[in-house]
Amino acid sequence: MESRLNKNIILENNFPKHIAIIMDGNGRWAKKRSLPRLAGHREGIRSVREITRVCGEIGVKHLTLYTFSTENWNRPKTEVSALMDLLLRTIRGEVASLNKNNVKLTIIGNIDDLPEKARKGILEGIELTHNNTGLNLNLALSYGSRQEILHAVKFLCADIQAGKLQVSDISEKTFARHLYTANIPDPDLLIRTGGELRISNFLLWQAAYTELYASPVYWPDFRENELFEAIRDYQKRERRFGLTSEQLAE
Repeated sequence: MESRLNKNIILENNFPKHIAIIMDGNGRWAKKRSLPRLAGHREGIRSVREITRVCGEIGVKHLTLYTFSTENWNRPKTEVSALMDLLLRTIRGEVASLNKNNVKLTIIGNIDDLPEKARKGILEGIELTHNNTGLNLNLALSYGSRQEILHAVKFLCADIQAGKLQVSDISEKTFARHLYTANIPDPDLLIRTGGELRISNFLLWQAAYTELYASPVYWPDFRENELFEAIRDYQKRERRFGLTSEQLAE
């Protein structure tokens, strides 16, 4: 009953078309239960599955999940290897369901860094779902926002050197076209779970006017009701984009 009531409240109001989530707290969730860290990551997959389902049901257009950062490569090799294996199994196990539910899978980040099997499995999932028109599930893999910005700068510099672009031609739109998210609108709502209050090198350019929401709930426990709490909080806010309330009213 509570979930149905929450969903009705959500659908009666303006809700974010693009939600981005920093899925934090898997390791702490496991430690609290005296379990290995990988158990937290496995349970976190259940949250990914549920949040993806709910976002598709309520009409969210884009869901971007911070799945594996460039900094995560510095974790112990055994954990990184286990995470890559889990990623491959999850993609292969979920892609048929995603396709059945009209979900489109996309990736941002440098997937060339991933092991060959994981990269191949991801590309197969992208190919299978690329014509789907429902929710776009966008996984940030081997992703770092500073690296993304440097990547865009290098492309712009190369275009200038080749005579394809003048310095005076560079604008925010020109720059944004060279980001990994070139075909995706900026997020309306950025959620971070696990109680931490930082962005952690995630969508630094794209989140310039994104509404931020910090949840104390560890990611493995972040489910439908927690998502609705975040959206309800978002719906109470006035997005001014540098303007005044009076200007918006006009």
